Amino acid sequence: MSLIEDLNWRHAAKAYDSSKKVSQEDLDKILEAARLAPTSSGLQPFRLIVVENQDLKEKMVSGAFNPEVMRDCSHVLVFAAWDSYSNEKIDKVYDHHTDVRDLPQGRFSSYTDMIKDLYNAQTPEQHFAHTARQTYIALGLAMAQAAELKIDSTPAEGFNNEVVDEILELKKLGLKSVSLLYLGYRDAENDWLSHMKKVRIPMEEFIITK
Repeated sequence: MSLIEDLNWRHAAKAYDSSKKVSQEDLDKILEAARLAPTSSGLQPFRLIVVENQDLKEKMVSGAFNPEVMRDCSHVLVFAAWDSYSNEKIDKVYDHHTDVRDLPQGRFSSYTDMIKDLYNAQTPEQHFAHTARQTYIALGLAMAQAAELKIDSTPAEGFNNEVVDEILELKKLGLKSVSLLYLGYRDAENDWLSHMKKVRIPMEEFIITK
């Protein structure tokens, strides 16, 4: 199927069949799609936490606005962004770039010095606002890959970030949760949205041509 057909097929599943699990092979494809997402300056300033353990999901339910979905889905993906930029983080990423490309370390120093100056002049709050936005590109690609595999997904900002961060001990990693992506297979009988037509505003209203 084409990407457009896949996107027309998908919807935010409202109920999951807890007996059906996403295979590791398919999960890896979804995670790879997220990993390959473009990011500002190629810094990839976020990490993806994969929660499959049911006991851990049960603990996280207390922070979820849609607890049944979290409880019954196959996997919860937590998109968690760096809480701040630092010279050390930037150097680590670009040292990796040069190593992979067989280039001398410091090859991109004129550029990294520029972005260090940019971020050093900002507050940690400004840093997180920027890193958090980077996660949404990866979230979209993960949902698109899931749709191609006919795996249901539900993106969620409706959760208690403090609860999730504490349970997953994200502060120790210098991360803060931004969004969740529930993955699994819809429970067609209880997923009230699955039987409804997909609704979007008309193209002629959506697109503004200048």
